[in-house]
Amino acid sequence: MRDSFKAVKITDSVYWVGAIDWKIRDFHGYLTSRGSTYNAYLIIDEKITLLDTVKAPFKDELIARISSVIDPEKIDYIVSHHSEMDHSGCLPEIIELVKPEKLFASKMGVKTLNEHFKINIDITPVGNGEKISLGKNSLIFYETRLLHWPESMISYLPEEKILFSQDGFGMHLANYEIYADLIDESILYEEGKKYYANILLPYSKLILKLLNTIKELGLDIKILAPDHGPVWRKDIDKYIGWYEKWATRKSENKAVVVYATMWGSTELMARAISEGIASEGVEVKLMPHTGSHRSDIITEVLCAGGFVVGAPTINNNMFPKVADYLSYIKGLKPQNLKGFAFGSYGWSGEGATQIQNILKEMKVELIRDELKVKYVPTEDDLKQCYDAGKLLGQKIKS
Repeated sequence: MRDSFKAVKITDSVYWVGAIDWKIRDFHGYLTSRGSTYNAYLIIDEKITLLDTVKAPFKDELIARISSVIDPEKIDYIVSHHSEMDHSGCLPEIIELVKPEKLFASKMGVKTLNEHFKINIDITPVGNGEKISLGKNSLIFYETRLLHWPESMISYLPEEKILFSQDGFGMHLANYEIYADLIDESILYEEGKKYYANILLPYSKLILKLLNTIKELGLDIKILAPDHGPVWRKDIDKYIGWYEKWATRKSENKAVVVYATMWGSTELMARAISEGIASEGVEVKLMPHTGSHRSDIITEVLCAGGFVVGAPTINNNMFPKVADYLSYIKGLKPQNLKGFAFGSYGWSGEGATQIQNILKEMKVELIRDELKVKYVPTEDDLKQCYDAGKLLGQKIKS
């Protein structure tokens, strides 16, 4: 294996030594259709420093890439930016192999790593703005608490103008090209947006605070090196601009209509509602429960102005798949949405009402009460659905 995996030189001092996971398709319930990477970086200096490790099954790939540059046992320092297992899973084994002089983590990171593992080394805590010397280079640490764990931090290598951004500015995208400028921009936007919606959306206020901090500190970023996805050496301002757009959560002229159906009645309602919305010149994304993953739905909802959810009633409850969607989306805390609930039923009609209650908890601005239809919708029922959609379209535009 050591002859199969090579480090990628980023600068004269810095190498990418991470791992590529081509087959992962589920990350905490998030559909990772294009796989992912677990990025780690090696700084060659008087104190050879490894920034993060990788998910446990990829330890040998990490070691092989490091070995293509230096003997891993020559590593002096290890930095843990984030304790989550996709970045620290093989950390105890790497420590046993390398026996570093020091392991650095944030103050909360020290606590988290010790709770996760039995670490056979004292962990050196670093505070916000603290600087350590590596020789010719230095690392400055900045705490980014709750982005997206309490112990998260980032680091800046001023001599090379590299920001190691941990899970910030990342994306789940496996690719042999490690640089973003060698990948189609539409894929970068799609996967970056999906990552933001599924991982970082609840922390948008903190993202904006981080972006302001970067501006206030005047960090000159020539290379942006996250822990997932490609490394950015061009168009960094554009990518940071995408983050600023997603973090402000300004609603677009768009509505997402999500529904489940058993015998087609709720589907007829969904289509009529969507036609009504579209009649007002508002973009509509119609997402049936067959073929729509929860992580794709929240990605569409991220910048939408409207959110409409429908389901039939089964066993006195909403359709189970819709309950799954709503539980997931509620936890990600989307904002600035207008919408309503709808659904068909046979002899009870709790499903639409349950959806409406969850939308209220999500602070969706409800433009009307839940819309219910018994059995198969009539022409009058579908006209009511169309009109409800048209009203929502008007509200979104206003």
